[in-house]
Amino acid sequence: MNKKIPVAILGANGSVGQRFIQLLENHPWFEVKCLTGSDRSIGKPYAQTCHWILPERMPDAVKGMILKENEEAVKDCQVAFSAMPADQAKEVEVELAASGMAVVSNASSHRMDPDVPILLPEVNPDHTALVNIQRKKHKWKGFIVTNPNCTSTGMTVSLKPLLDAFGIEQVIAVSLQALSGAGYPGVASMDIIDNVVPYIKGEEEKVESEPLKMLGNLSDDHIQNAGFVISAHTNRVAVTDGHTVCVSIKTGRNVKPEDAIEVMRSYTCPEISRELPSSPWPVIAVHDAPDRPQPRLDRAIGGGMTTSVGRMRIDPIMGLKYIVLSHNTVRGAAGGAVFNAELLVQQKLID
Repeated sequence: MNKKIPVAILGANGSVGQRFIQLLENHPWFEVKCLTGSDRSIGKPYAQTCHWILPERMPDAVKGMILKENEEAVKDCQVAFSAMPADQAKEVEVELAASGMAVVSNASSHRMDPDVPILLPEVNPDHTALVNIQRKKHKWKGFIVTNPNCTSTGMTVSLKPLLDAFGIEQVIAVSLQALSGAGYPGVASMDIIDNVVPYIKGEEEKVESEPLKMLGNLSDDHIQNAGFVISAHTNRVAVTDGHTVCVSIKTGRNVKPEDAIEVMRSYTCPEISRELPSSPWPVIAVHDAPDRPQPRLDRAIGGGMTTSVGRMRIDPIMGLKYIVLSHNTVRGAAGGAVFNAELLVQQKLID
C-alpha cells in the first residue's frame, strides 16, 4: 500500500479505544488521524484527558492529538473505528455512514440489523456482501460493519469447523468473562473480589443469537441464521483479560473427540482473509494439557488474535464438550475490528 488510510477512533478514551490506539501504532495500512471523545474532553490533548490503563505505553503520536467531536471525523478520515457505548453509537454511526465513512464498530447497536454484517474474517468474509445491500437500501455513501460480542467471538470461531464437518444441533455455553469486558472502571472491587457475578445484563441474549447470524448463510438480501439453538449462562470473574467459555455441543452425528480436535487444529482462514496483517496463526490453538487453556497463560497467543481450545472430551448428555478461550479486548474487540477493516480493504470496499 503506497499511502496509509486515515482513520478515526470514536470513543478514544475508553478501554477499547485505548486498545485501538495501541494496535494501530505502526499498522502497515492504517494511520490514526482523529480521536473523538466526550464533551468534557473535546478540545483537549489526548494525554491530558485519557487515563491510560493498558500495560503497553501510550504511543507518542497520539499524546498531543486534540480530541474532536464525532462529526469532525469525516473531514480527514475514511474509516471510523467505533468504541462508543451502544446508546451513543446507535445514531452517530448512522450519521457517519450516511456521510460516506466506513464505520467499523465494536458497539452492539446495529449487530442484529438485517443488512449489517457481524464479521469474523476467519469465519464469514462473504457476509460483507451486505454492504452493497445496506448502501442501496439507505442511500448511504458509507456503511456499517460490526464485531460480535466479545464472548461470542471465540466460541463462534471454535464452532465453525465443527459445523462444517459434522453439523450442529444444540449448544450449551457457560462463560467466565474477564473484568476488562465491563470497560473501565467496570465492576466495583467489593463486588468481584472473592466472588463470581452470575449475571451480565444483555449478555446471554447476545451469546445465544449472534453466533447463529455469523454462522448463517447469505441469502439474497439477508442472512439465513444457522439452524441450531444455543443456551447460555454468562458470569463475570476476577480475571483481567481473556474470556473462557465451557461449551457442550450436540452434533449431527456421533463424533470422537480426536476427530473434533483434528478439524479444529487444521482449520485455516478463508483464502481472502489468510494473509491480512492481523490474520491469526494458528486460527485455533488446540491444547493437549488437561489444565489448558488458561487466560493468564494463553490469551496472548497469536498476538491475542488466536482462539484457544482445550479439554475436548465426551459429554455424556450432549456428545462433546470443551473449553474455549479468546482475548476479549484484542480478538473480541479492537483487534477484531482492525481485522475486519483489513478484510474490507482486501475486498476493495475501503480504498
